[in-house]
Amino acid sequence: MKILVCMKQVPQKDAPLKLNESGTWIREDVSYEVNEPDAFALEEALRQKEKHTGEVIVITAGPARASQVLREALAKGADRAIHLEDDAFVGLDAYNTARAIAAAVKDEKFDLIFTGLQSDDYGYAQTGVILAQILGWPHATIIMQIEKNRRWHPRQARARSRILSIRRHPLPAVLTIQSGINKLRYATLIGIKQAKNKPLRKVALAEVQSAMGENLQKIVKLYVPQKSKNTEFLEGPPAEVAKKLVEKLKNEMRVI
Repeated sequence: MKILVCMKQVPQKDAPLKLNESGTWIREDVSYEVNEPDAFALEEALRQKEKHTGEVIVITAGPARASQVLREALAKGADRAIHLEDDAFVGLDAYNTARAIAAAVKDEKFDLIFTGLQSDDYGYAQTGVILAQILGWPHATIIMQIEKNRRWHPRQARARSRILSIRRHPLPAVLTIQSGINKLRYATLIGIKQAKNKPLRKVALAEVQSAMGENLQKIVKLYVPQKSKNTEFLEGPPAEVAKKLVEKLKNEMRVI
């Protein structure tokens, strides 16, 4: 089997939020890590490779720092990597990210493409589904189990989704993987050393730009919510206070 895993570098979950000057995204001087659902997607791809043999290729889009995601994947057992390297990839919407990925791998023939269910930063949960549409492949989301058995049709895989239960999918197909589908492995010292010699192809923005267009979704402004406290005393007989409290909970706070 030949499997492509789409991965992303995201800010660490416990990293303090620092907005850039324009207030449209975070500053670059925060700590980054592998997007958690993508890590589970990689693990599942490696397990499928171990069961059925084949090749696992990882791809990411982002600035030079994003190569760390690929190096970690290669150290865990991926065979080669593709890096769409440019700062401009950070601000792409899901549609253009999918278009860029499709253009970068247009000469490859994959049996499966795995993506994480969603990214921990944007959280759109759209890239994998849009990529399937662009390629014209079937897809399923929120995947919690994958089986590939030669007793079935050789071009089929069975996937268990939290929503759709069990379905057989013709291959090739795109599957978006849910966190918790498996137990993540650690990179070994040998794997880290071997990763240095594995192929990593860099793709410039100019090579895929013809397949892209203007962003269809833009972030206008981000802001950190301001904490505020306002105490209001309700006075009067108990029955009247209770009535006022219910009205406020219902009409102002909208919790009932």
